[in-house]
Amino acid sequence: MSFDNEIKIRGYHADFYGHVNNARYLEFFEEARWTGLESKVDLIAWSKKGLGFLVVNININYRKAVPVGETLLISTELVEVGNRSAVLRQEAVFKESRKVAADCLVTFVIIDKTGRAVEITGDIKKDLEKLEVSAQPA
Repeated sequence: MSFDNEIKIRGYHADFYGHVNNARYLEFFEEARWTGLESKVDLIAWSKKGLGFLVVNININYRKAVPVGETLLISTELVEVGNRSAVLRQEAVFKESRKVAADCLVTFVIIDKTGRAVEITGDIKKDLEKLEVSAQPA
């Protein structure tokens, strides 16, 4: 598995118990999605066409507490493309042990300038399929 992002856990990521707050994972996973998108899809061209990505559902599994000082690696891969939605699988692992700290499934749609989901066909589908191959290891 390859990884899109490396995140050093700092004090401001932690909750009262000294480990990563559950809400921070949303930020970690979002950062990795943007990194992957920006490296493989021409988002400026999409914007000019009035297209954008819209997350419609995220399900996160918290597997292991992550204390301050650890480093996480985040992977992102496209696992399913439907007619109007697609699913990414993301995983946050400890850099040293590669044990899973959290993983999630992110369902998203592609919207046009009216905010409506468009069909995932043609060039849109080709662009999304670029996300099937993750970035090089961090």
